[in-house]
Amino acid sequence: MGHVESKMIEFYKMSGSGNDFIIIDNRDLSLNVGDLSEFARKVCRQKLSVGADGLFLIEPSTVADFKWQFFNSDGSMAEMCGNGSRCVARYACLNGIAGKTMSFETIAGIISAEVNEDIVKVKLTDPSSVISGERIGVDGRIFVLDSVNTGVPHAVAFVDNLQSFAVSEWGRKIRFHKHFAPKGTNADFATVIDRHKIQLRTYERGVEDETLACGTGMVAAALAAAQRGLVESPVDVLVQSGETLCIYFTRHDDLWKEIYLEGKVKMVYQGLLFEEAYK
Repeated sequence: MGHVESKMIEFYKMSGSGNDFIIIDNRDLSLNVGDLSEFARKVCRQKLSVGADGLFLIEPSTVADFKWQFFNSDGSMAEMCGNGSRCVARYACLNGIAGKTMSFETIAGIISAEVNEDIVKVKLTDPSSVISGERIGVDGRIFVLDSVNTGVPHAVAFVDNLQSFAVSEWGRKIRFHKHFAPKGTNADFATVIDRHKIQLRTYERGVEDETLACGTGMVAAALAAAQRGLVESPVDVLVQSGETLCIYFTRHDDLWKEIYLEGKVKMVYQGLLFEEAYK
């Protein structure tokens, strides 16, 4: 076993409201697996490896408790991930990497977090202003989309029949629409239930399918609804996993600030990755 053990990589599997992630402590920068993008794609494969929506590598930072490298399941790097940031915060707290209150560095900026047992509240970077009511033709159908960048770009459509809505089909078309070229967008479909509650389904860029939850999408949908005067903070967001997360925000002139995302994080398992998992 000696030869195999030298190649084993310790990891945690965590789930934030239905988004699942692989987290590896790489603070000593010793992870030696070749191309990281390819490594991420391989370990995130369902059924053939661990399977996850994304991979986080925890690395040293000079300006915060730590920084992350984050890869989507297709191997692309993403600027930000709301539910992932909650998972990473609980992971860091449990492993003594940071205290219950922490900050960490992402491509989108510095995120601060507060861990209280399995409930994690993260303060996200300030979003762009919301562009409401862009009419975009998609395969003969007109979508009225509200766009906002909450660390990554999102386009939100309010629909009536959310449960029967073809999220994967229309989400893919909006995600790759020329209006959002070249990087594309995440596509969110929302229904407002009352002044403090919305329901949401999301097609995620980088996963290239509907996911059970998307933190930055929840924030985008809550802000789009607030911009339209349909909701006010705090807003509970019910997602496909059946879980509810809470979004807090305030308005300064025409900008949304002090964005918080709060909800449960599950520690699923800790394991050792064999080389076969990513070869």
